[in-house]
Amino acid sequence: MPPIPITVFTGFLGAGKTTTILSLLPQLPEDYKVVLLKNEFGDIQVDSQLAKQSSLTAVSEILNGCMCCVLVGQMQNALIEIRGKYCPDRIIIECSGSAFPATLAFQIRELEKTTNGDFRLDAIVTVIDAENFAGYEDTSPTARMQASYTDVLLINKWETISERQLDIVYDHLNTLNDLTPKIRCNGRGGVDPQVIFGLESKLFTKDNYPVDHTHNDEVQTFSVLLHGRKSIEQKTIITALDSLKESVWRVKGFLNLKDGESTGVYILNWAFGRYELTRADHLEFSEKSIELTVMGERGEVRRGIAAFCRHLDATVV
Repeated sequence: MPPIPITVFTGFLGAGKTTTILSLLPQLPEDYKVVLLKNEFGDIQVDSQLAKQSSLTAVSEILNGCMCCVLVGQMQNALIEIRGKYCPDRIIIECSGSAFPATLAFQIRELEKTTNGDFRLDAIVTVIDAENFAGYEDTSPTARMQASYTDVLLINKWETISERQLDIVYDHLNTLNDLTPKIRCNGRGGVDPQVIFGLESKLFTKDNYPVDHTHNDEVQTFSVLLHGRKSIEQKTIITALDSLKESVWRVKGFLNLKDGESTGVYILNWAFGRYELTRADHLEFSEKSIELTVMGERGEVRRGIAAFCRHLDATVV
């Protein structure tokens, strides 16, 4: 049987990796089996809950750390398990926002050898948040590495910025990686699978790949919790989100939310000032009114969420 192609999605926190991946699925044949292996930075399976509502054959998760460093080795075991359990047409790996692609690619290259070609690294795809890239690229070695070592750069969220701002993003990207194709995503329509599938990546075919030991120090993660079954008013959540400081980059998790006369469990996705609240009717009302993972600049996050927690009467863990 032919090797299972693996597409690796990287991109900084909040770039839109999950949305881009899910946009591919309706464009694939109905009998085409895709399994998503997702690495969540915290212990809350937020994006995975969204993915499970899609046409994916399965979603597998690696939680509580970055699988390119803290959890190194777990990815190979997960891939072998996916092969045996589902025998998919393709595996998509969605990395955490702080993952360094070279380490993951090297693990896949090793797996190609040890399994006698059962797997094949098809492409590393980096999703770029055009709204915020020029800002965090200056301070994040990980963001620069993700943009430098990739087969294709997908420019996301470009519709909301000016042509001049977009030109600046392209200037930054061309400085880091002038030869790699740069493709604009079509909003929530994402990108045509034919553009990123079948690339047969030639990256990291040798052992002399670059190593980054500092990326995991960039991001600090906290949990924000509020126990009890009470519902939070939506306007209270919005006020709290408006109080977040620049040191906070990502907030995601679950809320028992009240919107007018309606109550239910909602999934919150917030990144760099933009947020989405998605009703999750398949989830039961939780014993925790608020269960969030917060990510941001190491040493500054706790101060950055202080007002946010006061608005919600929530606890930082």
